[in-house]
Amino acid sequence: MRLDKYLKVSRLVKRRTVAKEMADQGRIEVNGRVVKSSYDVKLDDIISIGYGSRTVKARVLNIRETTKKDEASELYELVD
Repeated sequence: MRLDKYLKVSRLVKRRTVAKEMADQGRIEVNGRVVKSSYDVKLDDIISIGYGSRTVKARVLNIRETTKKDEASELYELVD
């Protein structure tokens, strides 16, 4: 699944277009390297998202095409 779609489905970013813009600006890394929005997300990838002054890191636990709002947090776990 594309990175921008995964971020939207997992609710780490509210909109897919915002996720795409963030990736194009170089604010998203996967496993320590900057990636584009078309990156193919795999299980156990570590995604780092830069939100202004803070960074959120999440490990991919599951990949689904769609998910309910209350089940979205099951797709990843936050790491430090």
